[in-house]
Amino acid sequence: MNLILYAVPFFFVLIVAELLADRWRGVHNYRVADAVNSISTGVLSTTTGLLTKGLGLVTYAFALKHLALFELSAQSAWVWVAAFVLYDLCYYWLHRCGHERNILWAAHSVHHQSEDYNLSTALRQTSTGFLLGWIFYLPLAVLGVPLSVFVTVAALNLLYQFWVHTRHIGKLGWYEWFFVTPSNHRAHHAQNTLYMDRNYGGVFILWDRLFGTFQEEDDNEPVVFGVTTPLASWNPLWANLQFYAQLWDDARHTSSYWDKLRIWFMRTGWRPADVQARNPLPKPDLSRFRKFEVPLQRRRQVYVVLQFAVYVALGSYLMNAEDRLSTQALVLGWSALAFGLFVLGAALENRPWSLKLELARLLSNLPLVWLAPIVGLWPAGHLAWVALGCYSLLSVSLLYCCGQRFTRLAS
Repeated sequence: MNLILYAVPFFFVLIVAELLADRWRGVHNYRVADAVNSISTGVLSTTTGLLTKGLGLVTYAFALKHLALFELSAQSAWVWVAAFVLYDLCYYWLHRCGHERNILWAAHSVHHQSEDYNLSTALRQTSTGFLLGWIFYLPLAVLGVPLSVFVTVAALNLLYQFWVHTRHIGKLGWYEWFFVTPSNHRAHHAQNTLYMDRNYGGVFILWDRLFGTFQEEDDNEPVVFGVTTPLASWNPLWANLQFYAQLWDDARHTSSYWDKLRIWFMRTGWRPADVQARNPLPKPDLSRFRKFEVPLQRRRQVYVVLQFAVYVALGSYLMNAEDRLSTQALVLGWSALAFGLFVLGAALENRPWSLKLELARLLSNLPLVWLAPIVGLWPAGHLAWVALGCYSLLSVSLLYCCGQRFTRLAS
């Protein structure tokens, strides 16, 4: 049973509840573009996982079969409790290394790029974590934790982390000593020097207290959310590639072959001396910090949100139908989704070519509907063509109502 799939509707209900709480309290913890970007990376991550989760599961199953020291039973309650606790310990070290090593930060940084902090931030997840993240959970396989137990406690750990991404809950007294809370996780998402690289636990904050990485949220040091090298984009694809691109650029420009290799595994922020001398990165001045923002008409924002809802629905369909879909269908569905989210990101950034790209996105639905039945993404029939026609006409009408006439598309 996919617990994350069943939890998705509740995620959106709670996001709406938080929006209402914002309005009631007169605060503004949400911005349309930022929330769309965060959820876009989440949708992209989830659907990418449909294609890549085999890497982690196959390696875990292999280690369980050939390296397990004990044969544990999924029928034992103690196995479940121990697995839940030990999973969080493994998560702590993955999370900590994700902040301390360049190659792992390249994946994890996606989760920290938002300069807002709300429940949509919890959905902001990497699409490249599958590359190395599985290594940190192999100790559970060596101990003999059954695969079904591992998958379930992993989902429970992730589900717990959702609620701590809010600014509406203050400190929780004694609970702060043992568990991750909104307060100590807000500190984790800060770019302030005081808070940076602290509070790595997923469920238990005890690991941070034990290993010396705990930092309490200080009322005298307001949290500034985000990363020290701002994303400055609403594009979910670039969000996943930004730090990889920076590492690649530094590796390409250094004259040392040793530095070209080791930059990927050095501590986060390390750069070759010759590259740093030629192209130093500015240190952020948080006293002058300004959130990334692109002015955009409200009607254009509404259009993007409505189109974004279509891709959320497509992502949900892929998750629900995963067991019935071929690999080709999943690849086609993921490709359509990734391209669509890229186009909507360009629209939110108000790129001069974004309207032409939007027209290309709508036209790309024609080959999509033709190819989809062939690979089994959805059944063949006239209904798909009727739905496409209605959707395209409605989209064009909305573009017109938003003041985006075709004469501007061609300019």
